[in-house]
Amino acid sequence: MKNYFKFDELGTNYKREILGGLTTFLSMAYILAVNPAMLSLAGVKGIPDSMRMDAGAVFVATILASIVGCLFMGLIANYPIALAPGMGLNAFFAFTVVLQYNIPWQTGLTGVLFSGVFFALLTMTGLRETIINAIPFELKMAVSAGIGLFITFVGLKGAGIVKGNEATLVSLGNIHDPHVLLAVGGIAVTIILMAKRVPGSIFIGMVLTAVFGMLFGLIDAPKQVVGSIPSIEPTFGKAFDAFAHPEQIFNVQFLVVVLTFLFIDFFDTAGTLVAVATQANLVKDNKLPRAGRSLFADSLATMVGAIFGTSTTTSYIESSAGVAVGARTGFASVVTALCFALALFFSPLMAVVTSAVTAPALVIVGVLMVANLNKIEWNKFEIAVPAFLTIIMMPLTYSIATGIACGFIFYPITMVMAKRHKEIHPIMYGMAVIFVLYFIFIQH
Repeated sequence: MKNYFKFDELGTNYKREILGGLTTFLSMAYILAVNPAMLSLAGVKGIPDSMRMDAGAVFVATILASIVGCLFMGLIANYPIALAPGMGLNAFFAFTVVLQYNIPWQTGLTGVLFSGVFFALLTMTGLRETIINAIPFELKMAVSAGIGLFITFVGLKGAGIVKGNEATLVSLGNIHDPHVLLAVGGIAVTIILMAKRVPGSIFIGMVLTAVFGMLFGLIDAPKQVVGSIPSIEPTFGKAFDAFAHPEQIFNVQFLVVVLTFLFIDFFDTAGTLVAVATQANLVKDNKLPRAGRSLFADSLATMVGAIFGTSTTTSYIESSAGVAVGARTGFASVVTALCFALALFFSPLMAVVTSAVTAPALVIVGVLMVANLNKIEWNKFEIAVPAFLTIIMMPLTYSIATGIACGFIFYPITMVMAKRHKEIHPIMYGMAVIFVLYFIFIQH
């Protein structure tokens, strides 16, 4: 085992790897509660049950996709990087694809499946580097920051901290409402934990919020802690349903959905891979060994997750917490996979996950993603305009795809006007055309 994972070569041991795997799991365990709540549209009122995914099935699908991704990343790529359904991607799935586009969630899963297949093909053919390099660095950072604002807005709205207002569109919620105060308290506690750099701060913050909610009678206590594994039948294989209705997938709207899933997953995976590998001193001569294997692990987990019934699976930056305590090999990812497997038996605890409990996770993840704003050249107008539109249009239109579309359309326009057309990759022109068609045929 030590030879397979190259313990001696990478200067690690079982203790460090196990501790690293456990730390990574605790740092990202919040997804087990947030993903089912997000995809089942918990807390969103006034929509038919047919638009909601079964929370229990999504819980199981989340874990199975994570296990597959972590095992493949650990055993094949030998990186201490964990995978799970991504934040931002689940928000896009629930609030844009299902609620805004009125696309059945089953067809949404088909889009996730297609994006995973395309990701795998691009990885095997080497085209992934071409596409990633074609998209300007500033727009990648803008997409990440915009998703951060969007996720935060979703969390604040769901918890009632902000609410709709006919005069001003949005306003401060009823801060005298005990449920709103619970969410505010949870966010405050999580911020304190994060500031003190406590491992697993987001997960601990959610747990404390749930405990206080139960103590004050705001959340019903679970009837049991350990229970049977929920049935995955409500979501399993539903990604193939759309194949019987070709008109649902052969249209511009579906293409935009697939491209958005693909773009965001690209950015998340590439950025996380480089960041965590650099932190672990695994980069050799400015190159990342086994990069293709790690990217394929991501695409494989996405395809498996879509078949089981969850949104796009991606690499988690929280893996850096495991690296910080000593993880250096894929053995840590295997440990994280085992932790996810054990979590299958704790589904009854999901009953305590309310909008107030998930709010701390959504807000803090938003803060971490918005940190990319400092990497954008705001002093250059031709860069600032598309970046700003990408960021601001996501929360204001409640759509990640719309934000990306605005930025990708205006980027070639401002760059050409600034006489920097030679810096524009031809792929960016093609994307601009696709997103113009998106507004013509979809947004009406």
